[in-house]
Amino acid sequence: MDKKITVSRILLHVIVLLFTLFCIIPMLLVVAISVTDERTLVREGYNLIPSVFSLDAYRLVFKGATVFQSYGVTIFITLVGTTAAVLITLGAAFCLANKQVRYRNALAFYFFFTMLFSGGLVPWYLINTALGLRDNIMALIVPSLMFNAFNMFLMRNFIAGIPDSLMESAKIDGAKEITIATRIYFPLCLPVIAAVALFYAIGYWNDWWNAIMLVDNPKIFPLQFFLFRLQSEANMLRDLQQASGSFKIMPTDSLKMATCIVTIGPIVLLYPFLQRYFIQGLIIGSVKG
Repeated sequence: MDKKITVSRILLHVIVLLFTLFCIIPMLLVVAISVTDERTLVREGYNLIPSVFSLDAYRLVFKGATVFQSYGVTIFITLVGTTAAVLITLGAAFCLANKQVRYRNALAFYFFFTMLFSGGLVPWYLINTALGLRDNIMALIVPSLMFNAFNMFLMRNFIAGIPDSLMESAKIDGAKEITIATRIYFPLCLPVIAAVALFYAIGYWNDWWNAIMLVDNPKIFPLQFFLFRLQSEANMLRDLQQASGSFKIMPTDSLKMATCIVTIGPIVLLYPFLQRYFIQGLIIGSVKG
């Protein structure tokens, strides 16, 4: 019996190891391409071990101080936007999970309706411009601040799984709603808060749509939009060079991979710290309520 369990565990570890390699190899390939000479990529294709090493793509990305400025803008909107969005989502979820709130089912349907239909691009743009969200830092935060209904229902299901006796006992002791929410419920919701915060953080970190629609000032370009413009300019220069017969090759393919490394770094480093809460929040939030 012990031998069978040992063999099963070995097979399980082998499967997990193979799956890990399948996940790591594409990432290693991206890193290798980002440090490979562009002529070598055109001639030899993609290889895990570069035959000709080059940092031209990273020199192009980090040329000047613009990328660091964009990094600062993205970090700011990610921290502020994620914090505000989580607080709004958590407050709405707590209200809808509270059985003493009147018309909570009607309100839940109202939020669910937004998952099925949207107002469209033109009303979205008109509302943002009417609110003054044009060419300023708030234009990168507020349009994405209104919470995602899926995240709200995830939190609501988690909160609904907490025994009602906690709220009843707190009310008997004279605690108010805000005290019950902040002192009792919110600390118990750390797993789902971490999961939803990661969702919002990834959304803000990868956002370029708000910038392309609402921002013209280069000083507040977020990282994703800055790199998007950089790639577009590099592709345009490459086409012009090919049309003119120039022998100089722009590092377009390696530039794409370099921008991937630059943008995913902080999120990849953040995830291990939230992994335990992230997985627990997804599992419990999906089966409770």
